[in-house]
Amino acid sequence: MSKPALLSIELTSPQSVNGRRAAFQSLWLLVRMQHAHESGTGVVRLADLRGEVSDASTLRMVVSRAFRDFKAWNIEVGWGEDTLREPRFLNAERRSQGPFWLSAAEARRVRVLVEGRAATAAEVASFLGLRARKSQAAAGSPPPDAVHLQDAAFWKQLVASQQAARQGRLMAPVAGMSAGDASASGQPASALESIRLAGTLAATDFQRALVTLNEAMLWRRLGDNEQARRRLQALKKQRLAHHVAGNDYLGAMECIVSAWCAYTARDLPLAQSLLGGMADDAARGLVLRHHPDVRFEWCNLWALVCRSRALGLSADDKPAAAALAEESLRRFGEALAAAFESHSFDAAQHVAANMGMAAWLFDRVGLSDLPALAQDGNADTTRRAVQWIAFSEWLCGHTDGQGRSAWNAIYLMRIARGHCRPEKQPTLAQFRAQKPLDPASISKLAGPLADAFDATNWPARWVQVAQARLADHQAGRRRYPGLQHCSLLFEHAWYAAHAGELKAAEQSLALLREALPQLVPSDRAYFTESWNDTLPAELVLEAKPPRRPPARKKNAS
Repeated sequence: MSKPALLSIELTSPQSVNGRRAAFQSLWLLVRMQHAHESGTGVVRLADLRGEVSDASTLRMVVSRAFRDFKAWNIEVGWGEDTLREPRFLNAERRSQGPFWLSAAEARRVRVLVEGRAATAAEVASFLGLRARKSQAAAGSPPPDAVHLQDAAFWKQLVASQQAARQGRLMAPVAGMSAGDASASGQPASALESIRLAGTLAATDFQRALVTLNEAMLWRRLGDNEQARRRLQALKKQRLAHHVAGNDYLGAMECIVSAWCAYTARDLPLAQSLLGGMADDAARGLVLRHHPDVRFEWCNLWALVCRSRALGLSADDKPAAAALAEESLRRFGEALAAAFESHSFDAAQHVAANMGMAAWLFDRVGLSDLPALAQDGNADTTRRAVQWIAFSEWLCGHTDGQGRSAWNAIYLMRIARGHCRPEKQPTLAQFRAQKPLDPASISKLAGPLADAFDATNWPARWVQVAQARLADHQAGRRRYPGLQHCSLLFEHAWYAAHAGELKAAEQSLALLREALPQLVPSDRAYFTESWNDTLPAELVLEAKPPRRPPARKKNAS
């Protein structure tokens, strides 16, 4: 049956849809969803229905009746947090949990009337009871953002999501098991599942906006820029539609996550433009100066952008590259100070690792005579880099290992094989004759921080270090985003081949080949060039790497 072009809803009593009497609760929910779409909030949650059309005991019955009416009215209504799904593919068993929404196409079909003419915004708000809520707040009743006892459940779920993210459980908690099945079996929920559950408990505009921000950050960490940007657009609409508590903080973080998306896509000018605009904005600049978490995020990302630009310019414009490298190290230092100001060891371990790798990369391209590096006296760059990364790993150990990422292992494996001076496209014999630093040598370079490399997380051979982390990823104990996963696969292939374990190396290269398309072109180019230039010819021919992307400068950042 084809759908009518318009769905005319008369708000005056007796309420009707297309001229036929309609149940008040069903009609109210449809108008509330259309209002949510128009205002930019997007969804209607169960909390919005309580006290307006139902109490807690009858909510399920009201929702069930409403969806029967929606079907009769020939309009498709969606439910759940993912507003991009087609409603016909959603699981009806979870429908009563909400939230509810209309797609843009369906919302355009809804025409809200009062006595046959188009309803004004004030009339729609009055019908929905939104004006009454504002009046109650003005009269001295608790405002919408007042703290209620049920808020504790929301904050508990938000903490659970952030804890899961620190532990690397970003999406699926167990490979091959759905989030719902995992929860039912006693497995800890993933960060994404937990933040969506927090969304069902959010009762204020600020809490809903905070959920959207955390979703955007999770999708960014998972390497899905498209989803992250969609959530950022939703956050912008939420902030613009209402005067949300904490709006300046939310706006600042929205800008930083947008810059992260640009950096992940290797659009360095856009990332730096977004960060620079934030610093110049009066309200966001104030948040940047006085909020240490925001200052950490800003300084760390600014430093990473400067690091990438310095490495890219090092061959053609040494003075400009040196200035950017110096700026990068200075900002890393400011990020580290901000991390400790906010008592965040997790943030501190990330920036310590970034600083160590930056020092090593700058040395590799001839930028080792920087004032920031000269302050360490005569210490060689490799020792300095290893000690910063060891400090990062030591900090991980003081957060019960919850913040441990794959980067520390990846960085140290790169440094260890960077100790070699290989032939380009070596034979297998030439390749195996190279002498990378082994884990024991790296531990020795760490000096007083050597105890960071415990035997549990740092086996005696690099191939075992890589394999252990890949096994965690495969089993779902941790989920490493695309670039980290590809890096682990390459390091495992390199060290397995160096140990003569060619079958294992070929398997990792095959998995790497399958994973490469998800990366941006410059990152694909880095792996393809490293693959073709550093691995033995016999292994490269056997593995049949993908066709080389258009030539780009190698960037190991």
